[in-house]
Amino acid sequence: MALKDILVHLDATPRSAVRLAAAAGLARQHGAHLTGLCVIDLPNTEYFYGAGMTLVGPGPEQVMERMRADAAARCEVVEAAFQDMLRQQELEGEWRMVEGATPATLSLHARYADLLVVGQPDPYSKTIDAGRHATVVTPLMSSGRPVLAVPFAGTFETLGQHVLVAWNASREAARAVNDAMPLLQGARKVTILAINAQRGGGAHGDVPAADIALHLARHGVTAEAAHTVANDISDGEALLSYAADLGVDLLVAGAYGHSRARELVFGGVTRTLISEMTVPVLFSH
Repeated sequence: MALKDILVHLDATPRSAVRLAAAAGLARQHGAHLTGLCVIDLPNTEYFYGAGMTLVGPGPEQVMERMRADAAARCEVVEAAFQDMLRQQELEGEWRMVEGATPATLSLHARYADLLVVGQPDPYSKTIDAGRHATVVTPLMSSGRPVLAVPFAGTFETLGQHVLVAWNASREAARAVNDAMPLLQGARKVTILAINAQRGGGAHGDVPAADIALHLARHGVTAEAAHTVANDISDGEALLSYAADLGVDLLVAGAYGHSRARELVFGGVTRTLISEMTVPVLFSH
């Protein structure tokens, strides 16, 4: 599958420009159509009845209209930056401004794209994990498309030149490798890492990651198979540490290999990557 349709979530936050640059770079590299999506996410009108309702002043309907107008004005500023990027990079693209709940809206629109680009949730937010991670997790679990999450901090001059693939011989990891194939085929270097492969039984074969490296070779991807043992830190932390040591600019990982509820309660690689990523991560479920 080629990357021919890329959707990027844009908003009025400072990190929106970083996401746009990453998405535009991929669109240019793959000759893809780039769609910018700005979501007007307003509270339910029931919010204004009770603790959120002021004693005097405009009614809920007037407040909602004012909030809608303010949000639309912010989206218009973002649209101008998006259209400038299309012109500068000579890309084909389109702009969408949609009202709705952001996670569900991203999921819906992502179904008509090859890849969704979003931002890592603010790791310093006081919102509980389930809500803070929703812009990544909801599209990942319900859109049927891979999600590229761009870290909350840092700049990324390249994306996909050196790729690290997290391999645990699971269904989700196999799906991630397939979804990332266009990026892997365009990479200068690909490393496949199996962590604590002894826990996977016979699924890894005689040499951990060797079989998936052979599969990639048949697709024209030269990949180095590696494996490591992490006893004192979690698999997710080991993966991020290995990525830092190698200096990769993209990490590919299958997401939520077991119950999502269990992941949220006990942690897991997916939650660690979403919370602590230092390079862009392509997730697939």
